[in-house]
Amino acid sequence: MSRHDNAEFLLLTLRGLAKRALRGVRTRHGNVGAVVRYRVFVSGRVQGVFFRDTCRQIAEEHGVSGWVRNLPDGRVEAVFEGTQDDVQKLVDWTRHGPRRAAVADVWVRQEQPEGLDTFQVR
Repeated sequence: MSRHDNAEFLLLTLRGLAKRALRGVRTRHGNVGAVVRYRVFVSGRVQGVFFRDTCRQIAEEHGVSGWVRNLPDGRVEAVFEGTQDDVQKLVDWTRHGPRRAAVADVWVRQEQPEGLDTFQVR
């Protein structure tokens, strides 16, 4: 494969990834919007209170993809991908969590979407 072929392959791959990251997603209400991704770290009493399972349920209700997991230091980490409005609903929910949680702090960072299509509890 020549250098030109390698460069063309790389360009096509990057274009495909960019299209996938920027593609529109259809919400439950039929709206189409750009995909966003946020990584969230939640501290406080957030383990052993059904935080992850409740998070999964709410994410599925809003058509948000990603994952949630417990960290060894007692925090919960989550990644949300979907439309800005739907992802923001999940981020807002993490500020209080499920009924038995006592959220002390939430740290949020925006990232490049990866094109996730399911929500998992890890």
